[in-house]
Parts: sequence; structure tokens; C-alpha cells
Amino acid sequence: MTMDANVKQAGRLPAVLILAGFIIVVAGMKAANSILVPFFAAVFIAVICTPPMFWLQRKGVPKVLAIVIMVVAILFVGLLFGALIVPSLNDFLLSLPGYQERLSVNLSDLISLLRKNGVNIPQNLVSETFNPGWVMSLAGGIFSALGSVLTNAFMILFTVVFILLEVADFPKKLRLVLKDPETSLSAIEKFSRDAKRYLVIKTLISAVEGIVIWLWLLILGVDYPVLWGTLVFLMNYVPNIGSIIAALPAILLALIQLGVGSAILTALGFAVANIVLGNLIEPRLMGKGLSLSTLVVFLSMVFWGWVLGPIGMILSVPMTSLVKIALESCEGTRGIAIMLGSGAEIEQV
Repeated sequence: MTMDANVKQAGRLPAVLILAGFIIVVAGMKAANSILVPFFAAVFIAVICTPPMFWLQRKGVPKVLAIVIMVVAILFVGLLFGALIVPSLNDFLLSLPGYQERLSVNLSDLISLLRKNGVNIPQNLVSETFNPGWVMSLAGGIFSALGSVLTNAFMILFTVVFILLEVADFPKKLRLVLKDPETSLSAIEKFSRDAKRYLVIKTLISAVEGIVIWLWLLILGVDYPVLWGTLVFLMNYVPNIGSIIAALPAILLALIQLGVGSAILTALGFAVANIVLGNLIEPRLMGKGLSLSTLVVFLSMVFWGWVLGPIGMILSVPMTSLVKIALESCEGTRGIAIMLGSGAEIEQV
């Protein structure tokens, strides 16, 4: 082997090692998803709880008491959420096969009607390429995954408590460890501030949209409105694609339960809520710079959904957004953040 060949091989080796390391890490995460999903959920909750906890401390409340108040608030919200969703969730999962069967019957009736009017559609082709029951199965899978996460509620709660205990003293530890603490801490504080702002605003907007959809479906008389409101809250973390995934099961259920008119009204309610809250109010509060490329959203949802399951789909965009915020906090990596963005940064230049 010549010297040039040795140099080329040595140049290729780091890239191969990086790729191999990435594959090993991803495989490990996929194998440990039962541990990682509750941990990521705990980090997510802790980040949302840190602003009110720091606000309580600024008002003179001791750190331990502020954490106790936040834990009580988490318990209250969790118990209320469980009391509202668990009965409907169990009933929906039991009724899911019946809904899928009725959707298949309605699809067959539609094909027969089209054939009578001269539109010849092969039955096998439609059943193989278009299965509306899949949408209901996807919703059932998301709710089942949510139920499995709720079974780890105490583990999540304890993890949140330890994170909140740690976060108060974390800047002091960094000052002792870092060589240039002021420069490094300014970037870290910027990331922390932007990350908390993003998650808090996104959670509040998602909660409001979920409540609006719940009330709208309750008025229309669609079954399990609290489930569809919860699905909107969860899938609202995934922009563009998430709103469609959240809307389709409720629209199909309204169609088979109440008819075409109610299905149209259901779709109209989802569209209005998404336009007003998702496209008008949220960008004003969030800022265009925090938006992600549609391709990045789709790829991150597919990747994290494959690694962590349905909950990974929901957490994919928040995790990718936090990565983008972290990249924006440093001058050397800001170019990568722009590549992940939706292009709003280019328009602002």
C-alpha cells in the first residue's frame, strides 16, 4: 500500500468512526426507550416548571418550598388530566375495532355509489392503498403510548424534583468548572432563556387550542371530545403535520357517528383554531427565528418516532428546536441553526 493510500485511509477513518459511534448511540437509545421516554418527559416538565419556580424564589419563597409548590401543582394537573382522560381512553380503545369496521363499511358504500354513477374503482386497489382505519389506529397507538408513560408517573415526578433541585445551583458549579465562565455562561443563559420561553409559549398555545377543540367537539356531540382535545395538545408540538394528524381521527369519527355535516363542522373548527392560534398568535409570541424547516420537522418526527415510538414523534420537534436554540447561542454553530430554520432568518437579513 502506498503512502498516499495510507493518508487517504487515515482521513476517512474519523468519519467512519463518527458514523459507527452514531449508529451505536441510536441503537442504544432505541433499546433503552422505556427509560429514555420518561426521562425526556421529566426534562420537558422541569423546563416548563423552572420559570414559575424562579419567580417564586425572586418573591422571597425559599428554594425547597418553591419546589414543593411546583410538585403540588404538577400532581394536581396530573391527577386532573388522568381523571379526565383515563375513562375515555379505555372506552375508546375498546371501541376502536368497531370504529375501524364502520369506516371500512362506509368506504365500501362510497365505492358502490361511485360505481353506480359510472366511476369504476377496483375494490382491492382502494383497500390496499387507502385505509381510513389506519388513522384511528395511529390515534390509538399514541394514546396507548401516553398511557404507558403515565404508568411511570412517580419516576417522572421524582426525576423532575431532582432536576429542579439541581438547576438552582447549576450556574454556580459551572463558574467553578469553566475556564472563561462569563463568556460561556452568557451563551448558556441565552440558550436557557430561549429554551424556556419556547417551551412555555408552545405549551400554553397547545393547551388553549386543545381546550378550544374539546369545547367545540362537545358542542357538536362528537364522542370522546376530551381525547381529541388531548391529541391536539400533544400533536401541536409538531407544526403543520401534527395538526393534520390530530384532526383526521376526530373528523372521521364525526363522519361515521353524526354524518357529513358534522364532519365538515369538525374540520372547520380545527382549521379555524389552527389558523388563529397556530398561524397568527403563536408566531407573534414565539418569533419567526424559532421556526424549523418543514423537511427538518418531518425527518425529525420520523427519526425520533422510530427511536422512541409515538411519544418520540411528539417530543421530536421540541428536542430539535432546543438543538437549534443551542446552535444559535454560539457564533461558530449559528450557520447550522440557519440551515435547520424555515428561512425566516434570510428574509430578516
